[in-house]
Amino acid sequence: MKLALTAVTLAAMLTTAAHAQSLTYPVTRKVDQIDAYHDTAVADAYRWLEDDNSAETKAWVTAQNVVTDKFLEAMPQRLPARRIYTELYNFERFGIPFKEGGRYFWSRNDGLQQQNVIYTAASLKDAPVVALDPNGFSKDGTVALSGLVPSRDGKLLAYGVAGAGSDWQTWKVRDLATGKDLDDKIDWVKFSSAAWTADGKGFFYSRYDAPKEGEKLKGANYFQKLYYHRLGTSQSDDVLVTENRDDKEWGFGADVSDDGQLLLISVWKSAGSKNGLIVLPLPKGAFAGGKPQPITLDFDAMYSPVAVTGGKLIVRTDKGAPRGKLISIDLKNPAPAGWKTLVAEGPDAMTSASAVGGRFLLSYLNDAATLVRVHGADGKRLSDVKLPGIGSAGGFGGRWDDQETFFSYTSLTTPAEIHRYDVKTGKIELFKKPKTAFNADEFETRREFVTSKDGTRFPIFIAARKGLKLDGSNPTLLYGYGGFNVNITPGYGVTAASWLKMGGVYVSASIRGGGEYGSAWHEAGTKLKKQNVFDDFIAAGEWLVKQKIASPATLAINGGSNGGLLVGAVANQRPDLFAAAVPQVGVMDMLRYQHFTIGWAWATDYGTSADSPEMFKALHAYSPLHNIKSGAKYPAVLITTADHDDRVVPAHSFKYAAALQAADTGPAPKLIRIEVNAGHGAGKPTSKIIEERSDILAFIANTMKLEVK
Repeated sequence: MKLALTAVTLAAMLTTAAHAQSLTYPVTRKVDQIDAYHDTAVADAYRWLEDDNSAETKAWVTAQNVVTDKFLEAMPQRLPARRIYTELYNFERFGIPFKEGGRYFWSRNDGLQQQNVIYTAASLKDAPVVALDPNGFSKDGTVALSGLVPSRDGKLLAYGVAGAGSDWQTWKVRDLATGKDLDDKIDWVKFSSAAWTADGKGFFYSRYDAPKEGEKLKGANYFQKLYYHRLGTSQSDDVLVTENRDDKEWGFGADVSDDGQLLLISVWKSAGSKNGLIVLPLPKGAFAGGKPQPITLDFDAMYSPVAVTGGKLIVRTDKGAPRGKLISIDLKNPAPAGWKTLVAEGPDAMTSASAVGGRFLLSYLNDAATLVRVHGADGKRLSDVKLPGIGSAGGFGGRWDDQETFFSYTSLTTPAEIHRYDVKTGKIELFKKPKTAFNADEFETRREFVTSKDGTRFPIFIAARKGLKLDGSNPTLLYGYGGFNVNITPGYGVTAASWLKMGGVYVSASIRGGGEYGSAWHEAGTKLKKQNVFDDFIAAGEWLVKQKIASPATLAINGGSNGGLLVGAVANQRPDLFAAAVPQVGVMDMLRYQHFTIGWAWATDYGTSADSPEMFKALHAYSPLHNIKSGAKYPAVLITTADHDDRVVPAHSFKYAAALQAADTGPAPKLIRIEVNAGHGAGKPTSKIIEERSDILAFIANTMKLEVK
């Protein structure tokens, strides 16, 4: 039975908790909430914390932040960690350039600007000018640029704006000649970009209906619709292109072919990699209405459009090829029986494909490091792109008739460099190389392989100061994700660099659930096989201890979102293996996650408690909220979330923190840091990034008694 909520004052919430902890935590009221799952009763004592609008929840947030702030302020590592993080964050950073309408566009941050600035230039030799400066969107930097698409002639810029880290976007249009916005304004956009028609008269976008009062940040998002907006008209006049009134889970991603003659619509039903594909002719590069025609709506594989050339639609897919292949579809006869393989599946996982300069640039992962191969229009392999080293590369965008493209390259100790690639000659030129206070020459990165509980082998990447002593005393931070086909590959980040400079070892693990080895690798970490992900991460920790890189007293774990779930589950299962655990914006209530915002879309990876008794049992067995072991000695835990997170609603972290603090889990701190006016992470201003991430490193260092200078 659900009890009515009562007012709670801040003073009352700061009463000493009745359990043996070294800290005084706010007392979190319990309610008599019992839910039945397949005849199994499960208590949900902190259900009231799901109401983020209530005065009681807001008072709880304030009370928790008071305790956490006091603890963090007392740490001697906090100020030096923030100084180091700020110094390393303060370097000039560039985004990957792209070209449209004879103009180049790219982002730049001078180091400590709250948001990246968008620049444009007619040539790479010209002095760039500011096309859009998001730092003027708000005084505190919490309103961010969420998307940016120039018109085909490069004269107009459609751009999305998101406030306080929310996934909700408002799209506007800027005239680049005048620097002023047009009157066009598109609201309630989420999980969508914009796609201009070739005639420049408008663009396609996807949106949801406006949420009900009080449901903006937590209400479930269903029935996305694809619209066409014609410039100079009201959003209420936008034309509905397609929807599915019979399936509330359908969503739409739109792109226009390079020749402007075809609208390519990817139909998604979840956060998984399987999708449908439909197309709509655009006569003379203009939107003339009509009903989109299906290429496939079986949702049996991934179908990612790459190019339209010679009447053929080129698609990257894992249909019958878990590691991916390139196929050709005749648009006059698109039935699957006529599909032809253009580039066959190979031993490495194909992670992306682009069509530039009449050639296909195919990116692969070889043991989590990037390889890029060049194929001709007929599918024959021509050459490889010579990358600077074993690391991660991305980009390679452009159009079929472009003769150049750009890509970034990074490793754990190499900040992202931007390179220009001449498609015809294969020549690579450095476009931008950042200068940082991080001296990469002092450190080294190596790839090792770990064997999991069931014999599965996976790579980890270890960055450390040269001459590392293997005596188990090294403060070590292990990072993982393990889900949604997301690839964890070696790449430079200020968090890792700061930890290295503080004297630590940084390790990233490419565990199951990601896409490092193709769709089979991903599926091996989903639903009833999700425990494989946790077993892999635990195996990585055990390997680090066995190799005497770390010890349980010097090993910490960190991950965000699905990685927050990973950290929460692993801390429950092996609290003895780690000194500290930092789950960020994690999915902690595996029985109810599907009821909030876009949570239902994660069911392809997780399954839901309603699916079957077997699925409920599996979820209940690892759900971080439901598996806290009272009486066990837990590592120090710092939970981070944000009040405007409408991707993984903060109630996950709220309830998990309340349960952790109420249980007898030993004297190590169990704290929650709740950022105000921030969301899941996208668009977070520089100042908040530095404060949060330096606090995380300081907390870990404090736990390990690591002196930070």
